[in-house]
Amino acid sequence: MKISVKWLGDYVALPPSVDELARKLTAAGLEIEGVERPGEGLRGVVVAQIRESVQHPNADKLSVTQVDIGGSALFQVVCGAKNFKVGDKVPLATVGAKLPNGMEIKQAALRGVDSFGMLCSAKELGITEDSAGLLILPADTKLGVPIAEALGLDDSVLEVNVTPNRPDALSHLGVAREVGVVTGAALKVPEPKPAESGRAVAELVKVRIDAADRCPRYAARVVEGVTIQPSPQWMQDRLKACGVRAINNVVDVTNFVLLEYGQPLHAFDLDKVAGQEIVVRTAKAGEKLRTLDDKERTLDADDLVIADRERAQALAGVMGGGDSEVTQGTKRIVIESAHFLGSSVRRTAKRYALHTEASHRFERGADLDAVLPALDRAAQLIAELSGGTVAPGRVDVQPAPKPPRRVTLRYGRVEKVLGVAVPEAECRRILGALGFKTVEDGAGQTTFEVPRARVDVEREEDLMEEVARVFGYDNIPARLPRGLDTLAPEPPQMEAERRLRHSLGGVGLNEVVNYSFVAPKSLEVLGGKEAPIALMNPLSVEQSVMRTSLLPGLLENLSRSVRHQVESVGLYETGRAYFRDAEGGQGMRPASREVPRVAGLVWGVRGGRSWTQKDARVDFYDAKGAVEALLHALHVEGVTFAPAEPPAYHPRSCAQVSLSDGTVLGHVGEVHPRVTKALGLPEGVFVFELDTDPLYAAARLVPQAEALPKYPAVLRDLAVVVPVELRNEEVRRVILEVGAPLVEDALVFDVYTGKPIPEGKKNLAYALSYRSAERTLTDVEVTTAHQRIITEVNQRLGAALRA
Repeated sequence: MKISVKWLGDYVALPPSVDELARKLTAAGLEIEGVERPGEGLRGVVVAQIRESVQHPNADKLSVTQVDIGGSALFQVVCGAKNFKVGDKVPLATVGAKLPNGMEIKQAALRGVDSFGMLCSAKELGITEDSAGLLILPADTKLGVPIAEALGLDDSVLEVNVTPNRPDALSHLGVAREVGVVTGAALKVPEPKPAESGRAVAELVKVRIDAADRCPRYAARVVEGVTIQPSPQWMQDRLKACGVRAINNVVDVTNFVLLEYGQPLHAFDLDKVAGQEIVVRTAKAGEKLRTLDDKERTLDADDLVIADRERAQALAGVMGGGDSEVTQGTKRIVIESAHFLGSSVRRTAKRYALHTEASHRFERGADLDAVLPALDRAAQLIAELSGGTVAPGRVDVQPAPKPPRRVTLRYGRVEKVLGVAVPEAECRRILGALGFKTVEDGAGQTTFEVPRARVDVEREEDLMEEVARVFGYDNIPARLPRGLDTLAPEPPQMEAERRLRHSLGGVGLNEVVNYSFVAPKSLEVLGGKEAPIALMNPLSVEQSVMRTSLLPGLLENLSRSVRHQVESVGLYETGRAYFRDAEGGQGMRPASREVPRVAGLVWGVRGGRSWTQKDARVDFYDAKGAVEALLHALHVEGVTFAPAEPPAYHPRSCAQVSLSDGTVLGHVGEVHPRVTKALGLPEGVFVFELDTDPLYAAARLVPQAEALPKYPAVLRDLAVVVPVELRNEEVRRVILEVGAPLVEDALVFDVYTGKPIPEGKKNLAYALSYRSAERTLTDVEVTTAHQRIITEVNQRLGAALRA
């Protein structure tokens, strides 16, 4: 939000410098992101009056002028413009001035005539792009004053980052209150008292609220006999400083009061309000409304509107309607000052993509107590600037008034929570300056009435936060909380995740972090059976459901990389997948079932293109190797890879990854061509996705030393012919089981099909390692064990020893 420092000074005494003001506000929680000084580049430019002008003796297009800046002497300036006359007041850049465009003004001789300065256009001053001659100033402009002051640019504008929980700071009075608290200066709040005359307002307009749950208060005043004309320059300057365009005296006043109080207002042409009655109601389905941006909108039944007896006239809290807008012919206006439910305004603003100054404030929570002061202030200013008269009284409808919130602060807890002792008197001063009223005092505690503007203060800790930020976070010592002698040990899961990240990074995968929100079609194409959780208020259609897999995000990352002509992609992500829970949200149970996972993706040229090696595409074993790398890093043993056919994977190269106890971790394999085609991806994409909870539970993070073997190993080969569909893991399991305890390992080193192997069969060749921890094995022992393995493999699996 833009805050004018000059305007701010109307309400509170400011620190000596703008930089100090910015520092104090930032320390108190209102971060100042920047300071604009529009008059900074106009130093040395003053208001001058042309007293004389003659033709240049040596140039037809130049004039020699004598200008007055209010001193005893005139300045001679050579000028090339032709749009002025003697007596006009114009900007003069004196010798030594440096204009916004970088031009430095020096004394110079132009075609033989000395010139002591330069008369400037609006473009040369950096005000507009108009360069059609000199900037002619109003006749009543005072001579010799800096041009920045004459043009209302002698101001500094603070860019305040107001967090969503602090709508009270979305106004000059709100920020002024903060300044007063941190500096101790008194706050000067306007006390509007419009002069009233004529018929009572109750005779001129009526107000009815049919949606009290969404409009707890609606107030109105009537001003008659208005003349629509431009606002005075001072008001235009203040609106311009805050980035608001001046329109006319009535509309400008509503914007001025909005920026002053933070209370949105709207002015209707009373003669265009049917029946002179205002009705706050929900819209009728299909009802039409032409808003002030000149667009006809078809309303939703959920919209809250301001209507007359015949039709909707405004979207409540968002934007007014064109049918009742203030025009040059307007003579009577009714000023609206109301309070609308933030969630209702937010839905309507989002539905029509209308983010306005009013909706910005109502969405966050406007001040219910500012409704009447802002209304009176606007009525008074409009009457003064338009020559109108304010009808006596106000229409103020409150269907169900609610008392302000009350919160009790126990002073003994302040030090326990903040870690620093803040005197009770200081706590009272801070909260009192912030507008918290004392309603009850007790032993060591005080009950405060919370200002309605402070929608963020609900409990005792919130009051302590107010004390802390004003007292100064820098004054709170940095130390461990009392009672903590040592830090708690790091959870094993964190070390497991760290090792997982290091292992995947070590095999060349880069970590990505994607949104948990995805498009429904991204999950549908993967063939998931479980319906995802839909968001009630999604950011967009492409982010409307919670992901049930991490793969959509990785596939989108690949798609973006391919569009940028990347030839090799290796990515991984750790995150959560979200599933429906029938009992979710009950008691302390989370609303959904969240499953931590890790997923990876590889595609393209293995290792990137290089002149030292032949280009080769990644395949199934690159993805499987990444999985094996993370299993090795976590020391998870006994994991099996079995063929599987989940819908998202190509059936020719996919494996189910399981722990030794049968727990399924996930899958690794090639993405199905149906998926890549639907997503516009290239072929040959390999991915894996594993559940990390069982993976971390099986990890051995503490090193376990094993003694080196004392006795030599005996190596034997075993080649068996088995059915093609029989997996290596099944054969290996039988070998290790039957050969125990002598068989140390069984490693498959060859798989062969073809002649002379019968059709439908394959040959598996294993290297067996025999060893005893107690003695050197004899040839007879090894032969006996080897023969027993051959017999059992034959009987259990139907395998035959290859001749």
